[in-house]
Amino acid sequence: MILFNKNNWWKLATVLLLLYVIVAGLLLPVPRREILNETIRNLYFHVPMWFGMIALTFWSLVQSIIYLRTQHFNNDNRAAAFAKVGFVYGVLGLATGAVWAKYTWGSYWSQDIKQITSAIIVLMYGAYFILRDSIDDQRRKATVSAVYNIFAFAMVYPLMFKLPRMVNSLHPGNGGNPALGDDSLADMMKPVFYPSVIAFILLGVWISTLLYRYYRIDQKTKWEL
Repeated sequence: MILFNKNNWWKLATVLLLLYVIVAGLLLPVPRREILNETIRNLYFHVPMWFGMIALTFWSLVQSIIYLRTQHFNNDNRAAAFAKVGFVYGVLGLATGAVWAKYTWGSYWSQDIKQITSAIIVLMYGAYFILRDSIDDQRRKATVSAVYNIFAFAMVYPLMFKLPRMVNSLHPGNGGNPALGDDSLADMMKPVFYPSVIAFILLGVWISTLLYRYYRIDQKTKWEL
């Protein structure tokens, strides 16, 4: 059996990109900045987690909207699968951010506004799965979950991007705190950073499709029983 063929070339691309990001992210030179020093390499892993989280939860939102229009359970299963992987990405984003904060700000949790709002977003998606598990009727579960999913994603932009810019924040680019550096810094890190964003989004899509297939098989088995 051939693992990679012409129909899933993007999976091979995902593997190659991830290998490149891991090796280049850990070995290629990075800008020397006060306090950050070598921890700046976490940019290649921490920030792409949040890009991936947003991309995956956006597609989950799309599937929820389609479900409300079509009432097809496949769309609900896709919404749940992409939301779950997006939730995991959010948890990993918080974890990598906490480790970074420990070495740069002196504490895993610094009461920074973006730490707080990011945690709220993750908790909202955690509540999405608690809500799903609390409803037995399949049709009602899918409908209520879809409506909640729309609400949850609608809160992502103000919580992650708008509110942190309105108050003081330790995060670069928020609350008047400048971003990571000048153009030379950005140019040095772009060859690894952008492939990392693409790689982690593709990895999230890959895992989500596998989880979706599992949901379909599990649902079919329950209906047969």
